[in-house]
Amino acid sequence: MVENVPFYAQDELQCGPASLAMALNWSGVDVKPSDLSPEVFTPGLKGSLQSSLIGSTRRHGRVAYPISGAGPVMTEISAGHPVIVLVNLAFSWYPKWHYAVVIGYDQEEEEIILHSGLTDGQVMSFRTFNNIWKRGDYWGLLVLPPNRLPELAEESKWIAAVAGLENTGQWQAAATGYATALERWNKSFVAWMGLGNSKYNLKELDSSADAFSRASQLQPENGLAYNNLANVLAEQGKREEALTAAQRAVDLGGPFQDTFRQTLDEIKRMEKDNDQ
Repeated sequence: MVENVPFYAQDELQCGPASLAMALNWSGVDVKPSDLSPEVFTPGLKGSLQSSLIGSTRRHGRVAYPISGAGPVMTEISAGHPVIVLVNLAFSWYPKWHYAVVIGYDQEEEEIILHSGLTDGQVMSFRTFNNIWKRGDYWGLLVLPPNRLPELAEESKWIAAVAGLENTGQWQAAATGYATALERWNKSFVAWMGLGNSKYNLKELDSSADAFSRASQLQPENGLAYNNLANVLAEQGKREEALTAAQRAVDLGGPFQDTFRQTLDEIKRMEKDNDQ
């Protein structure tokens, strides 16, 4: 059983905001369903889209990590992670979509435990749950603090989920998410690049430069790391080092050659203006 998952009764049509509020509060975000309703509820649909729940999760600085299937859900529950699920309480030809939060299970009794509807800790048989869950293609969602990996974390999926935080301008959360990735996958080029971008937007230039430098060491044939490093070094006033990195990016070429050349030209202009 997952501890510290609050229960919010799911008023009619408001199961999306209520389920997300439960998961967000467990993750450390103090929020009520009424706060989330404007973000996730679509009146015309009389419900909430999965993409809306994911977007709202990111806006609150949490990692939205989709999972699927009974095995992964039980593994994450055992690790202490609640899982939002989408089920269909009616029929395929007359659907009644509903979000609930899985908080536990009993393997011996073959029962699943959910916060659902008006019931705190509803007990349901595995068979019944599977029947209504499969109509939603076994969709599940973890809502995690950026410093907490899923038990079954996959590198590419975690980094893609953290990139979603960048897209919403949650730079500190993104930086933490990338740093968490690097604790397990320290040779991830994409994670080092993401960390560099996030640190740059946080105005932490030393950390940004270090991240891009590490990325360039991992993929010395990739001009992107050198180009980004050049921009940071130039902002730090390290013009000679910036020129070297920018020239390296141009020499490597590739699909972003025009961008690399533009960076080099800008740094040269900065150098020229500085000499005058």
